[in-house]
Amino acid sequence: MPVTVGNVLTWDPDLDDETLAQAGRAASLPFIAGHVALMPDAHVGLGCAVGAVIPTTGAIIPAAVGVDIGCGMIAVETTLTASDLPDDMSGLLSRIERVVPAGVGRGHQRHRSQGSALRTLPRTELTDKQMDRAVSQMGSLGSGNHFVEICLDPGDTVWVVLHSGSRGIGNQLARRHIDTAKGLMKEYATTLPGGDTDLAYLTEGTPEFETYLADLLWAQDYARQNREAMMNAVLGELGTVAGGLKERRRINCHHNYTARERHSGKTIWVTRKGAIRAEKGDAGVIPGSMGTNTFIVRGLGNPESFNSSAHGAGRRMSRTRAKRELSAETLREKMGGRAWLADRADRLVDEHPDAYKDIDQVIRFQADLAAIEVELHQVLNYKGT
Repeated sequence: MPVTVGNVLTWDPDLDDETLAQAGRAASLPFIAGHVALMPDAHVGLGCAVGAVIPTTGAIIPAAVGVDIGCGMIAVETTLTASDLPDDMSGLLSRIERVVPAGVGRGHQRHRSQGSALRTLPRTELTDKQMDRAVSQMGSLGSGNHFVEICLDPGDTVWVVLHSGSRGIGNQLARRHIDTAKGLMKEYATTLPGGDTDLAYLTEGTPEFETYLADLLWAQDYARQNREAMMNAVLGELGTVAGGLKERRRINCHHNYTARERHSGKTIWVTRKGAIRAEKGDAGVIPGSMGTNTFIVRGLGNPESFNSSAHGAGRRMSRTRAKRELSAETLREKMGGRAWLADRADRLVDEHPDAYKDIDQVIRFQADLAAIEVELHQVLNYKGT
């Protein structure tokens, strides 16, 4: 159940003061439609906390959507079982690495797949270099907490789970509009809560808003199709190794995005910055971290959260702090028994499970937001370094 602090509802009873204060500043903006809801994985972010649901009327905060527009999860339940997997998963890991480029700036050397997102263009005109990047990075993973995992459910059914977003082009479009919003705030001498320029907003009905919205929707579509392209490539490699497979179901959901929705009889903008839509019956994917489990959930449609739930474990340490306090040796211990990039452990310390909140606690705290349908245990993890 949520705790109310001013104009903020939080589902984390142990939430730190800095994250709560950041959400409170966003919640004090005059166009907030009710309250800001903080999911149990909330932590400090840019402008507003990650794990925040921000309802607005007549304006959108570009930095609240974030620079990885449309980032989200895709999961596929297959017809395979654990017995269909090879005893040594290292070969499958290598195959996945070959078909899904990962890491900062990485893409396909040969433009393997454009996807229908590239049959249309954003409102903002792309340079030749940006267009080339958008094409080459379609079907690529990126870095940070983006990953591909092979998982098993309690019945030993094989699942593939993947986390990624709109890559370099989404980042560039987002930063352009964040800068535009900041420029407008300066031009009109607009005072923002706490002087935080990352709360700069675009007002509905203006050309700047309309251009941002068009680019936002395009980048969200790009991100969704990027996940589809990677999932299809991974399933192809898995099917080759296992002698064929079929899909039982596929779930693809954003957790960094804005959508027009109806709540309490009003049509508003809902920005989910590190949160998934959890309307009653919605299927969702909530991962933990390296070495921890992932949950397939069904939304419960809680109006207090604007029909939302957590998107993952949420960080409890910054990347800098994780690199300083955690080690490759303890990461190897946490990842015992899994196929992963163990030879690059020193470059993955900032993704150490101890840098994240306890995913089991996150799931417990949001029992009124989403119900657990399946709990997955990873047997293979692939990340960019």
